[in-house]
Amino acid sequence: MTVKELQKKLNLQYICNEGLAEEKEVTGCYCGDLLSWVMSKATDGDAWLTVMGNVTSIGVAVLTEVACIILTENAPADADAIKRAEENDVVILGTEKNAYQVAVEISKLI
Repeated sequence: MTVKELQKKLNLQYICNEGLAEEKEVTGCYCGDLLSWVMSKATDGDAWLTVMGNVTSIGVAVLTEVACIILTENAPADADAIKRAEENDVVILGTEKNAYQVAVEISKLI
């Protein structure tokens, strides 16, 4: 399933890089906010569910090659994070739902 398909099915909002959503494939899901832990556990193709919308999270997304970041609970992405995400082709989505709710929905789709 592509990020774009996931976005539509879960009614997620694009924060940046909507144009890349068709290219990225979602093959799993990872929930976590401790960035060093996510760096060692998230894998290529995961939709990463977090409330961390800072520039460091973009670096983690690039290193782990996640399909996208989904900011849960209306967590904001700061301006520096959005700029870095655009520079590094990281798709960021947002939702008011919590990580558990989104993870359950993703598990039903993949």
